[in-house]
Amino acid sequence: MTKSIDLSDCNINQRRAVVWTNGPLLVLAGPGSGKTRVLTLRIARLLNESADERFRILGLTFTTKAASEMKTRIDQLVPDAGGRVLLSTFHSFAADVLRQHGSHVGLKPDFTILNQPADREEVLKDAIRHLEEKGLNVQPSDIKLLPLLDNLMEKLIPEKEVASHIRDQELAVKLSALYKEYRRQLTSNNRLDFSSLLAFTHELLLAKPSIAKQLRTIYTHVCVDEFQDTNLAQYRLLRAVLGDAPKDLFVVADDDQIIYQWNGASPERLQELRDNYKMHVIQLPVNYRCPPSVIAIANNLISHNPGRSPGKEPLSAIKDSEVPDVLRLQRFETVEDELAWIAKDIARRTQVQRGNCVVLARTRNLVEKAAQVLSTAGIDAALAIRKNEFESTPLRWLHAVLRLANARGDKEQLRKVCKSFYELEGVDLRVEDVIAASSAEGGDFLRSWINEVLARRNLEKYSRDFLESSRDKIVERMDFLDFIQASFGWFNKVAGHVSGESSDVFVDYLEERKTWEDLQDSVLQRFGRENVTLQVMLQEFDLSPKSPPIPKHAVRCFTIHTAKGMEFEHVYLIGLAEDVLPSFQSIKKGDDSREMQEERRNCFVALTRTQTSLTLTTAVLYFGWQKRPSRFLLEMGLDV
Repeated sequence: MTKSIDLSDCNINQRRAVVWTNGPLLVLAGPGSGKTRVLTLRIARLLNESADERFRILGLTFTTKAASEMKTRIDQLVPDAGGRVLLSTFHSFAADVLRQHGSHVGLKPDFTILNQPADREEVLKDAIRHLEEKGLNVQPSDIKLLPLLDNLMEKLIPEKEVASHIRDQELAVKLSALYKEYRRQLTSNNRLDFSSLLAFTHELLLAKPSIAKQLRTIYTHVCVDEFQDTNLAQYRLLRAVLGDAPKDLFVVADDDQIIYQWNGASPERLQELRDNYKMHVIQLPVNYRCPPSVIAIANNLISHNPGRSPGKEPLSAIKDSEVPDVLRLQRFETVEDELAWIAKDIARRTQVQRGNCVVLARTRNLVEKAAQVLSTAGIDAALAIRKNEFESTPLRWLHAVLRLANARGDKEQLRKVCKSFYELEGVDLRVEDVIAASSAEGGDFLRSWINEVLARRNLEKYSRDFLESSRDKIVERMDFLDFIQASFGWFNKVAGHVSGESSDVFVDYLEERKTWEDLQDSVLQRFGRENVTLQVMLQEFDLSPKSPPIPKHAVRCFTIHTAKGMEFEHVYLIGLAEDVLPSFQSIKKGDDSREMQEERRNCFVALTRTQTSLTLTTAVLYFGWQKRPSRFLLEMGLDV
C-alpha cells in the first residue's frame, strides 16, 4: 500500500485545494501563501493515489527554474512516479508537441529555436529578398516591421486574416505578404522563434483535433501555475489542449500580481477562464512570509484597485513577531542622497546579511544607478543580467559543435565551430574547405571538420587525443553527455597552456560553465535522463536564459519585474515618487486606468517580497526633475 501524503502542516484552505475532486478549481493564492507547496502536494497526491494507472499529469509554469524546483519536490514526495508528470513552461510544452507532430505544419523534430533578434532579422531579410524577386512592393527598410509581425503571431492571427486587422490598406497588403513569407521561411529552414512556437502549436491542435484529443487522453490532469501571467497565445494554447470539458483542471493565480500587461497578460483573462470552465474558487490569503506591518500596508495599497476578483480576501499575516525597525520610510532631497544613505545603511550589515538584501526599483535606470553607488562604496552589488547565448569561447565552441552534430549540414554552426576553435587552439580552418571535403562524407560537416583538424600537424597532443576520442562519441554514437564532460576536461587542459592575450578566451568561462551545468541538470531532471535526446537538450537550452549566477554575498539590485516570485530578508524599495512609481505614463492615463492599476500591483509585489524588514525611500529631485512623494505611500496609510 502506498504511503499517504502528509498534509498535517497545511492550513484548512491549503488542504481543501490539495484534496479537491469536484471539477475545475481556481486557487486564488496571495503572495507568500504557500501556493507552490499546495501545487506540488496536489500533484504528489494524484500520483500517489493512482500508482497502478497510466495517465500523466501536465504542470505548466513560466520558468524552467520553477518547473525544476517543483520536480525536485515531487520526486521527494513520490520517488517512483517521476515519469508520470511533465513539468514544463508553455514554450517547452509546445516544443514537445511539435517534436512529435510538427510534420503536419512542415517541421522536422530537430528544429532550431531562434532566441537572438539578429537571427530573426536575418529570416525577415530573406523573406524581403524573396518578395522583392517576385516584384512585390517591399524594401530592405521593412525590417523595422518585425515587431508588427510578432504582434500578429502573438495574437494568433491566421495568414488570410492579417489584412482585416490593419487599417492602412497599403500597409495591410505589405504585412500580409511579409507575414506569410516570414512564416514560410521559418518552416522551410526548420526554424522557429518564440512567437511562432506557440502559434504553430495552436494551429496544429486546431487543424488536427485528433492530436488534441490524444493529449487529453494522456494528460488527464492539468495544473497551471501563475496563470495571471499568461498572454493570449498561451491561454488559447491551453484551451486547445483542455477542450471544452477538462476532466481535472487546477489553476493557481493571483489577480493582485498581474504586472506583465506589456507582455500580453490581462486581468480580464482570469475572469474569462472562470467563465469558460465554471471554476470553483478557493482562496489562500494567509501569508507566511511577511511581517504583520508589511501585510497591513500592502492590504491598504491594493484595496485601492477596482475590479479585483469578487470577494477577494485581504492578506493575513501568520508571523506574530517583528524585528525593530521592521518598516522604515526615509525622505531625501535628491536621488543621490537617497542612494548614498542606502549604501551607508547596507554597509552596517554583515556580509551574510548583505547577501540577503535587495534594492528594488521600478526602472532599470534607477536600479543601475543604485548598483553603481553601492559598488563605489565598496559593497558588492549584482544586477540581473539576461543572456540568451553563451559568450565565452569554450562554450560557444561546445554549443556550436552540438548544434552541428544535431544538424550535420548547418553552415552557420560550422562557421562558429571553426572560428571558436581557432581562438582556442590556433588552428585555422576555412569553412569552404571543410564543406568541400564533406562531399566524401555524405555532406557531414562535423565528421569532415574533425578529420580536417586531425590532419593538421600543428595540433597539440592533448587536443588530438580529445578529438580522436570525440569522433566516436559525438559523430558515431551521439553520446553527447559524455562528449560534454570530455569537452570540459579538454577546456581545462587548453586553459593550462594559454598565456598572454590568448587567456582572454577563458574570460567568464567558469561562470558560464556553472550556468551550463545548471541548465543541463534541469533538463535531465525534468524530462528524465533516458528521455533526453540531443535535440531536446538543444531546444531547451534555446528556450532558457543563460543568466550568470548572483555572487553569494552580493546585494541584489533588481527591477520589480525581475524580483517577482522571489523573497528577501531585507527589502529596500526606492524611487517612491510620482512619475517614477507610479510611472509618468500611468499618471497621464488617469488614476483608475489599467496602467495605474498595474503600477499599484507592481508596488504591491515589491512590498510582499519582504521576509524581515522593509525600507521605503523617496526623494524630491530625480535626475534634475522635481517630484512629489508617490501617491502609493498615502494609499499605504503612511505619513508623508
